[in-house]
Amino acid sequence: MPILTIDGKTIEVEKGTTILQAAQRLGIDIPHYCYHPGLRIAGSCRMCLVEIQGVPKLQIACYTEATDGMVVFTQSEKVQQARRAVLEFLLVDHPLDCPVCDQAGECYLQIYYMQHGLHPSRVREDKLKRAKVRVLGEHIVLDQERCILCSRCVRFTEEVTRTFELGIFNRGDRSVVDVYPGEQLRNRYQGNLADICPVGALTDRQFRFRTRVWYLDQAKSICPGCSRGCNIVVDFNVRRGYKAGGRRIPRIRPRPNPWVNQYWMCDDGRYGFGWVEGLDRILSPKLLENGHPREIPWAEAIRLAGAWIGEAAREKKLGVLLSPRMSNEEIYAASYVLRSLGVGNVGYWAEPATPGDEDDLLIKADKNPNTYGARLITGVPQEDHLARMVEALSSGAVDTVLIFLHNLEQARAGRAALETLRRAKRFVFVGTNWNRTAAAASLVLPVTAFTEQEGTFTNFQGRVQRFWQAVEPMGQARSALSVLNELAASWGIPPLPDNAAEAFARLASENRAFAGLSYETLGDQGQTVRASEEPGVVGP
Repeated sequence: MPILTIDGKTIEVEKGTTILQAAQRLGIDIPHYCYHPGLRIAGSCRMCLVEIQGVPKLQIACYTEATDGMVVFTQSEKVQQARRAVLEFLLVDHPLDCPVCDQAGECYLQIYYMQHGLHPSRVREDKLKRAKVRVLGEHIVLDQERCILCSRCVRFTEEVTRTFELGIFNRGDRSVVDVYPGEQLRNRYQGNLADICPVGALTDRQFRFRTRVWYLDQAKSICPGCSRGCNIVVDFNVRRGYKAGGRRIPRIRPRPNPWVNQYWMCDDGRYGFGWVEGLDRILSPKLLENGHPREIPWAEAIRLAGAWIGEAAREKKLGVLLSPRMSNEEIYAASYVLRSLGVGNVGYWAEPATPGDEDDLLIKADKNPNTYGARLITGVPQEDHLARMVEALSSGAVDTVLIFLHNLEQARAGRAALETLRRAKRFVFVGTNWNRTAAAASLVLPVTAFTEQEGTFTNFQGRVQRFWQAVEPMGQARSALSVLNELAASWGIPPLPDNAAEAFARLASENRAFAGLSYETLGDQGQTVRASEEPGVVGP
């Protein structure tokens, strides 16, 4: 393998590694625009020029392969002069509208100018005018004057989505990025275009002008939109509550993971998190009285739920529907508590009324983040457990029901279930948002959303992945772990860990599929469960 030296630091790399990639491993930042690790190399922006000992001309670091004995300089005067020249060229027709640009703070034209430019403008001529607010699709708007023609967006539609909506038109200084005549962006991954645009040319219509990015904090997380489990970053703002209309979470973005989602995420997941802060969030425990929900204290809610569930469990009249939207830790805790109560009538799956859609890139038909984990932890095959519960209710085998996080309107057996639940003696619903299922319950317990707690999901590949808390729970919502712990205490069951990391450690010590895993070993990108426990599981 070639050994090279970059700015006095020596590194050994695999054959085929470029100078830019080798420098990144050394922690040396070589500025670049057109290079993106998820796209083929274009080598067009010339911002990554470096000096190589013995080579008369500067070379582009993104395309030049490292060779044995190569000596590279990324900060020589010759290199810095070239960077200043490239920046000056890129800024000739740029509108310099940073104060009103939504990309400010994330714009690499702005960042690199401050790091490598800082030269006065020599332009005296009028700048070329181009389209300023050109809507390209449902989620993306284009400002052609800010575009530096790096072609990342064009390559994305050619190589990733393969929908070919974008191209570079005209020649010379009249060149512009645009959609083909009569076209609009029609792919389901449009939001990634705003992510990969290094300047303010392509911006997100849903996020732009909602808040400045320097007001945002970040938390690593997992998209709960389907069983893919794309790695994401949750951008949240809790320091300035008046921004973004008071919403704490104005956007989520993909986080690279080569085993799961590469660098991308779908628009369904990116824009489908509104329920987290929706007006229909359940903010406090509610007891149904005379057909109307009445707010009650948590202590009373736990007392009632404990009494109802405990009595039904003793009489073998309890039906339980967990959810593949619960974390591994929550499913483990619920299984432990119910097993201790002697409850065997437990399911988690409600067959959807209409099959979910999927594609060959990221989107999966299963719209739950943890079906695999639910199957592994409960040991129950994935069948229509809701339909089974409806039969048990109808026959009288069950008269009290405990349901977590489901919206039964979306289930194949949902209509029959909602009708039958009205005749149930007692119905406890544990969830985040109001829906017809919650409205039919005798007692409603609010729990936290995935952005308000930490935990793990197991995706369709069997990869266990962590998500971290971003914001505090809304209203009086509590984590399901906390609720289960209090219920366990009311039944005299030895307490569970109230902490997700400790609950996962208990799970790993008791379930062979999770053996050897811990929050430390999962890291940022997760690990797969033991292949021998689940046929077909592959991965590192």
